[in-house]
This record gives sequence, C-alpha cells and structure tokens, in this order.
Amino acid sequence: MAPTALGYVALLLMLLPCAQLAWCDEPRASEAQFRVCADPNNLPFSNHNQQGFENKIAELLAHERGQRVAYTWWPQRRGFIRNTLQAGMCDVVMGVPAGYDPVLTTSPYYRSTYVFVYRKSAAHPIASFDDPLLRTLKIGVHLIGDDYANSPPAHFLSTKGIVENVVGYSIYGDYAEDSPPGKIIAAVATREIDVAIVWGPIAGYFAKQQTEAMSVIPVPPDVDSPLLPFSYNIAVGVRRGNDALKTQLTELLHRKAPEIQQILSDYGVPTLQD
Repeated sequence: MAPTALGYVALLLMLLPCAQLAWCDEPRASEAQFRVCADPNNLPFSNHNQQGFENKIAELLAHERGQRVAYTWWPQRRGFIRNTLQAGMCDVVMGVPAGYDPVLTTSPYYRSTYVFVYRKSAAHPIASFDDPLLRTLKIGVHLIGDDYANSPPAHFLSTKGIVENVVGYSIYGDYAEDSPPGKIIAAVATREIDVAIVWGPIAGYFAKQQTEAMSVIPVPPDVDSPLLPFSYNIAVGVRRGNDALKTQLTELLHRKAPEIQQILSDYGVPTLQD
C-alpha cells in the first residue's frame, strides 16, 4: 500500500510476531479459523473490541465460510505486512488497495476517495481545490508515516502554492488515545481548523460522531491522476501464492456485496462507482 501516492490507504495496513509486541486471540492455523491481521485501535476500520467496519466484514466472510475470526493485533506501522501476513501469523488483511504488490488481492469490495470536511454552519462550502478560499482558510491534512511524508491532499495543495495555512496531523497520533486518525475531524468541529481533506472512510465515520453537523464532500474526480490518485479500489489481501483463498474470498465478496454495502453505509463510508 505504500508509495506517497497511496499515502494514507497504505498506512491503513502497514504494521513481529505475537511473541513480541503483537498479540493474538488465537494465532494457530486452523480450518475453523479465519485468521486476520488488524489494528486494535483504528476505528472506523478495526479495534480490539471488533467495532470497526472491517471487523464486521471479516465476521461476515468468516460466517459464510463456517469459520470464526481469530485476530493477530498490531498497530499499523511500517512492516506490518512483512511481519504478520508474510510471516504466517494470519491469512488475511482487510482493506488493502487493489493490486497492492506485497500481497495477492481479491476483487475490490468498495471504492472511496478523499473528501473535504467542514462545519455545515460555516459560510464557506468547499468542493474544489480551485476554490480561492483555500488560500485563506486553515486546512488540516494527514501526514503519513514516521518521516511525515505528504498525503495526496498535502502534496496537491503544495503544487498550488497553498502551504502557509496548512496544518499537519500525524496519522499515527498519540496511540494512547482512542483511534488517533479521527483527531483531525474533531479539530474541524472545535474550530481548530476550518476544513480538513481526509480519506473518506475516516471522514465519514468521525463526522457522524461530532455534536456539530458536518459536510463531507468528495474531492472532484478530475484531480485524480495515475501519479497522484485521490480515489482507490479497496480489496482483501492474502499471501502471494494463496490463489485458492483469493478466489474463494472474491466469490464471497461478490455474493455478499449488498450486506457489505450496508455495513459501509452504516459507518458513513463514502463510496464511488468504478
């Protein structure tokens, strides 16, 4: 998931075996288990209480396979795929960009995009990077990784010379807090910033949690480019060589598409058609 262009989505996955910092519900391989690697503190995607939408989709897939979900938990940092899925600690990672090279991916089960988020009470609705207000409003963006690399919105704003009024929020945040990526949406609600440009699933979920009504507006599709995409197809990742599991999960994802779409809708995930 990974290069700068994949930015945040890559980080949603990239996270040593359970013997060290990771911990597992049931790490052993078993025909009765649907073994998943996930972050224990990363709503709306996943948490240790299995309250995220990726937890719900994993549970749906496991049920259809006559299995129960067994998690290997690990905070999503660089090296996650190498040290969990590729190390055999689990068989599945939910929510990877389709075609992500380190893994074998199923067909996508949703497509989402970055969005503008602002208070509905604000007198400055934003729906385009060409809006002149972006040069004066305080804009929040996520910074990706330990090296604080640019997310697609941060990079795009920089190419337009919009830099001085941009506020960066680490996607990692303070892991002692609940689901650190949501802090940027709370910052909009509390007027710490005027608008945030955020990966859609994060924005849609946390916007619904605020006491003040929020607008969540997709970034226009015309800003997408092969070098700097803003929208992504999202799939399930399995180990390379496990073609049988990929095929089985792809069939399940197609068959259970209505239920999956309902889960996404319940969590406020903005979805796009291919």
